[in-house]
Amino acid sequence: MTFIRTIGKMTLASAALLALSVLPAHAQDPYTIQDKWTIGGEGGWDYLLADPSFHRLYITHGPRVEVLDTDTGKSIGAIAGLKGTHGVALDTDGKFGYISDGGANAVVVFDRTTLATVASIPAGTNPDGIAFEPVTKTVWAFNGRSHDVTVIDTATRKVLATIPLPGKPEFPQADGTGQVFDNIEDKSEIVRLDAKSLKLTATWPLEGLESPSGLAIDRAGHRLFAVCDGKKMAVLDYTTGKVIAKPDIGEGPDAAGYDPKSHLAFSSNGEGTLSVIDAATYKTIQTLATEPRARTMALDPSTGKVYLVTAKFGPAPAATAENPRPRPTVLPNTFTVIVAGR
Repeated sequence: MTFIRTIGKMTLASAALLALSVLPAHAQDPYTIQDKWTIGGEGGWDYLLADPSFHRLYITHGPRVEVLDTDTGKSIGAIAGLKGTHGVALDTDGKFGYISDGGANAVVVFDRTTLATVASIPAGTNPDGIAFEPVTKTVWAFNGRSHDVTVIDTATRKVLATIPLPGKPEFPQADGTGQVFDNIEDKSEIVRLDAKSLKLTATWPLEGLESPSGLAIDRAGHRLFAVCDGKKMAVLDYTTGKVIAKPDIGEGPDAAGYDPKSHLAFSSNGEGTLSVIDAATYKTIQTLATEPRARTMALDPSTGKVYLVTAKFGPAPAATAENPRPRPTVLPNTFTVIVAGR
């Protein structure tokens, strides 16, 4: 009402239209659960990736990568015969994709048209997060157990370098100008690497924050969004390495997203929520209920939709000396994609 009183002779209808035009879109349209797609099968999962150009969703699922049509949720196919998949990266030419097969200590190359495997390239121990760097046309596989990154020339499919890291790496992002960033989970740091010199060029502490995992990037605004334990997201200016905000998120996050159209950041949380943050004010504007353990996600920037995955679980097996904290078992044929949108 305050806004309407300040417009003088404008009609009430005109005022209402103007008010709607200046309100951010996310203030009008909250996220809701729009669909659920049951994939089935067995085994655990890790990251997923939306490909707007092909209308596809790639989902790492144990020894295979599921490929779905994002318009229908129907299966397009799968890249199978792997050992323990973690992440997927795509080139900028629309030709090849790259899978971090942690169980095989390798990066697997596949044809994006046929989904056929065309090469397997040795990496470090347990490659996890993976990214394509467009300036040098290299693939960066961050190895969780050997604490280093394997850099692969996509033209020759040869390893160019293995760069040591200060701790256990998690999810990477490339800024499109030759820089690659990654969370160092056990040290609560973010590192910057130069794709041309193949060197680590900065290490930035996330003071007061713990265990950064998922990482999203705002290339226009030069910001990183790292989801951390303790229900916090770190927003970092990647030109200076300074933490500029710490928005609230849910418990148990593992993946992050940023939508440059709506200027929203996201955190998918194991407690069964999706945190939506206004990247202008750094306020959490919505906490959407999803499902327990839906802690990895992919954002489709062409539609603003967020895809999450989870499953039903049985009891955890008995603890042993080798595995003192066993995870609950995934119940067969319950693996599901959750589609959130506005």
